[in-house]
Amino acid sequence: MAHIVILGGGIGGISAAYEMKKLRRREDRVTLISDTDYFQFTPSNPWVGVGWRRPEQIKVSLGPVLERQRMDFIGTGAKRVHPQSNEIELNDGRRVGYDYLIIATGPRLAFHEIEGLGPAGHTQSVCTVDHALRSAEAWQRFVADPGPIVVGAVQGASCFGPAYEFAFIMDADLRRRRIRDRVPMTFVTAEPYIGHLGLGGVGDSKTLMESEMRDKHIKWVCNARITKADAGKLHAVELDDLGKEKRTHELPFKYAMILPAFMGVEAVAGVEGLTNPRGFVLIDEYQRNPKFQNIYSVGVCVAIPPIEQTPVPTGVPKTGYMIESMATAACENIRAALDGRAPHARATWNAICLADMGDTGTAFVAIPEIPPRNVNWMKKGKWVHWLKVGFEAYFLRKVRKGLGEPVYERMVLKAMGLERLRA
Repeated sequence: MAHIVILGGGIGGISAAYEMKKLRRREDRVTLISDTDYFQFTPSNPWVGVGWRRPEQIKVSLGPVLERQRMDFIGTGAKRVHPQSNEIELNDGRRVGYDYLIIATGPRLAFHEIEGLGPAGHTQSVCTVDHALRSAEAWQRFVADPGPIVVGAVQGASCFGPAYEFAFIMDADLRRRRIRDRVPMTFVTAEPYIGHLGLGGVGDSKTLMESEMRDKHIKWVCNARITKADAGKLHAVELDDLGKEKRTHELPFKYAMILPAFMGVEAVAGVEGLTNPRGFVLIDEYQRNPKFQNIYSVGVCVAIPPIEQTPVPTGVPKTGYMIESMATAACENIRAALDGRAPHARATWNAICLADMGDTGTAFVAIPEIPPRNVNWMKKGKWVHWLKVGFEAYFLRKVRKGLGEPVYERMVLKAMGLERLRA
């Protein structure tokens, strides 16, 4: 009998759990460890942030659903992973042994790297459902007494999509309330240009996103290094294309949502051979750690180098399908190891993303995510908004009911008329 432990209860962790449930042998045991007792559908957090969703609509209690799937659940959270002894030290002092470990923790949110940033400071966040709820409470106060908005992502950020989504969602909500004319909005980003997305752009994303910004009267500052957030004022330095200081900005706000940079979680950060200096888990082509070969990793916590050097550092995003693909590969390779076979499965690392814009949306396909690409495609339309709503419903049902194989890639490509690209 083998004990397979999955550390993390987000999209990567729950996908790995359900894949491992299918692939395990009858005698094998699967345990999922999370620092919360619920799954949250993170892509819906921007909707929570303006009150379009309630937290309970995008949360699923993990204990009961995993019990029905004949898997164990521990909601205590991990304090430290000890690869040398094949153990996880929990926050309550207990230790859990494993034969194989899948690390799917997601990131540590590095608000502490910039003074005044984050919910404990002066800006909001939609990185977690709790942050999004707090953002929604602040949003209700804001719309009663509106003023300037600043939204964006800091240097070193690797997830720019939610910043764009939230800017357009706020714009749509303000228009519905008929107070958009009272709210100047500025988008501040480490990207070298609007629509870079940490991917060097996808299709004509630069032109499309700049056009949307102009149409929605959203000003922008690119190549921005945010230095400080005060109460009601964001400080940033704008660099030129050579990385030299171009100008400084002091941007007033009554509401600000700024995405932080990511780091690896403290449970794994600093473990020699397991993580890089930022705490992200090192993996080979099989999602397996090169030093500790019974440890695999999937999702945002995986170390991926930037696609290109930019004047202000930007990271690479990990999208929903990419994460599902990583989970499938990791689980197939664990099953191969259980059978005494060599690993063979590789994640596709294709980026397929739906970005909501309030009453419309943009979709992009980057195959593979890292250029040069075989497919480089981006489109806009109301259908994207409704497709994202549909995928939210599908994935939450999958978590509650334990549905089978991931269908994100097939579902999205079929809606785009690009299903032939799956081959």
